[in-house]
Amino acid sequence: YALPWSGLADAYTSSPISADAPPLQVWPKARDAAQRAVQAAPEMAETQTSSGFVKLWLDWKWVEAEAAFRKAIDLNPSYGLAHRLLGIVQMHLRKHQESVAAIARAREIDPLNAGHHALSSQVAFAAGDYPAAVRFSQQAISIDPQFWIGYMQMGQAYERLDQPDLALEALTSAGRLSGGNSKPIALRGYVLARQGDTQAALDLLRLLQTVASEKFVPPYAFALVLEGLGERDRALQFLERALEAHDVHLAFLVFDPKWDPLRPDPRFTALVDRCFSAATARGEPVL
Repeated sequence: YALPWSGLADAYTSSPISADAPPLQVWPKARDAAQRAVQAAPEMAETQTSSGFVKLWLDWKWVEAEAAFRKAIDLNPSYGLAHRLLGIVQMHLRKHQESVAAIARAREIDPLNAGHHALSSQVAFAAGDYPAAVRFSQQAISIDPQFWIGYMQMGQAYERLDQPDLALEALTSAGRLSGGNSKPIALRGYVLARQGDTQAALDLLRLLQTVASEKFVPPYAFALVLEGLGERDRALQFLERALEAHDVHLAFLVFDPKWDPLRPDPRFTALVDRCFSAATARGEPVL
């Protein structure tokens, strides 16, 4: 029953990013499912990929995750998800050329997988190639017009290209299609704040607070809006809360240029080191 355990591990691991699930609740379930999958069939690419996925997204052990994805590819070179996740972990390790090549292979294997194109947009975004990020997000949406992550990727790319109207249009679609995921709301608040529409940004901050009274909202979402508003001390306070909650969105701090204004702040550097110094396997700083 290795494949069902692998599927459970993947679902639990992705749920904090795709559905705002509380990471501390799903983390032990994801790890247990991945371990059961590997124990049942260690020579399956799917089980090794699930193990790597947990190490990437929840354990924050990126070098170990990279090794697991490479093993999965050795076992089955045609397993597209392993190539995609290899590209993602290499993105976090700032191996941009390798990351681009790995996720390109995922698209070659399965060109009609909208997720491969949407995450290719994320890889291009991390490398600073914002026009390519727009192109990949457009491809994701052309494959699946209801795929909210494609619109989310498009919105963040347009924001960097200084096209806020297009960014907000894409993020509105992402919010409508995502069922209220925190990411489109927070990024809309950030864009509006950067455009000087402080009241609209504060309205979205209050919306997040209202939602948080009923269910878990990643603290990272609040921090992002506050950073857009220039309230950096409060943003750092929410990032500290994010660390306490093991908020998976903290992984974006490593490469996302929206956080560049905070990089000179030793409090920010120390926080990132506390999150991800283990990710390199040698305890090296990731910034």
